[in-house]
Amino acid sequence: MARISKDAARRARHERLRKKVEGTPDRPRLLVRRTLHHIYATLVDDSKGHTLAAASTVEKTLGGDLQSKTSVDAAKAVGAAIAAKAKAAGISDVVFDRGGYKYHGRVQALADAAREAGLNF
Repeated sequence: MARISKDAARRARHERLRKKVEGTPDRPRLLVRRTLHHIYATLVDDSKGHTLAAASTVEKTLGGDLQSKTSVDAAKAVGAAIAAKAKAAGISDVVFDRGGYKYHGRVQALADAAREAGLNF
């Protein structure tokens, strides 16, 4: 029997999660995407299919100040940045979508920083 790759298993977990988690205009979905080199956070209104706000370590304003773009500190900075952008857009309540990743490390740091900056989820 063939083994499933880690990414395929993550995608399957994410699809399972997406059956229950949906973003609305009042309460968009806070999507987390993690790669080996960066971390991304996006606010999505699934009813229209629109991205309302996004933050990542790729941004020059955010990534330039960081020592490492793959660290927990970088995830905290992205969490604070997405919360600030959400507040500017008038969003305070979100639904958290961990993207099939375990809720620890960088994903947890991003979520905790977003909560500390004022997002409710």
